[in-house]
Amino acid sequence: MTQTITDTKQSVQKTILPNGLKIVTEHIDSIKSISAGIWVKTGSRNEPDAKAGITHFLEHMLFKGTENRSAFEIAQSMESVGGYLNAFTSTEYTCYYARCLDSKLEDAIDVLSDMVRHSTFPEEEMQKEKNVVLEEMKMYKDSPDDVILEEFSNQIFPDHPIGRPVLGFEDTVVSFTSESLFDYIEERYQPDNLLVAVAGNVDHQEVVHAVTRLLDHEMSKPTVNEEQPLPPYEVTQKEITKPIEQAHMILGRRALNYDHPDKYLLLLANTLLGGGMSSRLHQNIREKYGYCYSIGPFNQSYLDSGLFGVYIGTDKDYVPHVRELINKEFERMQNEKVGDKELQEAKAHLKGKLLLSQENTSNRMTRMAKSEIYFNRYVTLDELVENIDEVNSGDLQNFSKDFFDPSMYSEILLVPEKK
Repeated sequence: MTQTITDTKQSVQKTILPNGLKIVTEHIDSIKSISAGIWVKTGSRNEPDAKAGITHFLEHMLFKGTENRSAFEIAQSMESVGGYLNAFTSTEYTCYYARCLDSKLEDAIDVLSDMVRHSTFPEEEMQKEKNVVLEEMKMYKDSPDDVILEEFSNQIFPDHPIGRPVLGFEDTVVSFTSESLFDYIEERYQPDNLLVAVAGNVDHQEVVHAVTRLLDHEMSKPTVNEEQPLPPYEVTQKEITKPIEQAHMILGRRALNYDHPDKYLLLLANTLLGGGMSSRLHQNIREKYGYCYSIGPFNQSYLDSGLFGVYIGTDKDYVPHVRELINKEFERMQNEKVGDKELQEAKAHLKGKLLLSQENTSNRMTRMAKSEIYFNRYVTLDELVENIDEVNSGDLQNFSKDFFDPSMYSEILLVPEKK
């Protein structure tokens, strides 16, 4: 039985087809474009160790030809009408999306559905794309901030799929066969694991009709998500070297999952510490002392955990000073209540950033899809703003006393090799 849910205030509708496939749309009548995505609730953490990187490699291969289109015809399908196709893979989901004029909605769903359902994985394309992914790995290895973040994730989640690089490893990627990809699609690309999200000048029933015609298919077996217990978190320090000019450091810890009750407290703490040029870390470490060009905190949430840290690129001789200054800012979060003016400014910054991002249909499509993936419902902007506004300085300090405890922070340092 098909189930449809409508949020009239937000112009958001959701339909669940009998096979479990979900369709969510947001109607925006002030524009003439749409962003459409097919989301697969599978990412690098769903891979067995021997197939590390297969989710990302499959994402590449879905652009390399189907039973109905060549690789060139896939690329041309949107570009020839002024739109574009793209995709990305993360730790917990994969997205194939198109941006185009609203009149080309069915064309977008057609080509995306064709890629997801009818890709052929020709052998010559497999070999070429393996080389492409290996070059992508080299590109990241040449980027110190990418290297240190990858190493830090592995440090916080050792021997766990969350801590693995999304791209996998050279030996796993070269081992993939077309049979590996077909098996992975059969295992992870079932209708109950798919979500179609469309934002823009779109009619919900038109999307439902197109998806039912092009993507609706019987489920051969329900998607199985294996238990992935997290290893205990242990504080560690690590130093690695590369032939680079600058030192790079991350101080961080395990953080909060998407549905954690304290997530808005962490969002505001993150904003106070690093939300722009007026933030505490930027003003104290870059503007006051000139110790760096780039510094900022990051906050990543997963279904069952999270990752928080402060990244900085600096001269190796400055590292002890920078470490001390970052820890002082953590201690300040613990020991001092944030003043009303600074807290209101942080809330305004966070809300403004959120609301400004909604002027882009791709961002709205993404937020709608992630809301469905992580909360199984549409989280309205009003709800987000209300939760941000409810945070007070006392709650923030109580949260900070535990979260910014220096004894809970791990460190990784990437330093230049000795000449």
